[in-house]
Amino acid sequence: MATGNDNQTAARRHQRVRRQHSNELAQDYVEAIYDLIEAGQVARVTDLQEIFGVTHVSVVRALQRFEKRGLLDRSGDGLQLTDEGRKMAAASAVRHNLVVDFLRAIGVSETQAHADAEGLEHHISDETLAAMKRLLEAKLKIKN
Repeated sequence: MATGNDNQTAARRHQRVRRQHSNELAQDYVEAIYDLIEAGQVARVTDLQEIFGVTHVSVVRALQRFEKRGLLDRSGDGLQLTDEGRKMAAASAVRHNLVVDFLRAIGVSETQAHADAEGLEHHISDETLAAMKRLLEAKLKIKN
């Protein structure tokens, strides 16, 4: 039988997962917009439709939510990230790349590592990411 303390621990864990889910889509969108801009392209709704395989309406609704959160600006030519949006995109890219590097280090193919990282990057704790980074750094030291 679960105790009150066990239930509180489970509740905190589930609250964390719900927070992560609420940020997951925002992270994916700002990262995609950032990547388009960095590639010298103008980020547009149609680009995001293609990237995410969703309807125009779905993209517009998501962008409205992210604009209200102060992550992007839709006035002017194309989509622009705010400072907050750029920070989120950069942090998301770092997490993604670390997860990919870790998965590659344990023998996962490049394609599968990127696919798996898309889900993992949003749900791994900072503690786990730090441990992955330490392990990767230790592996690099051993190689050299």
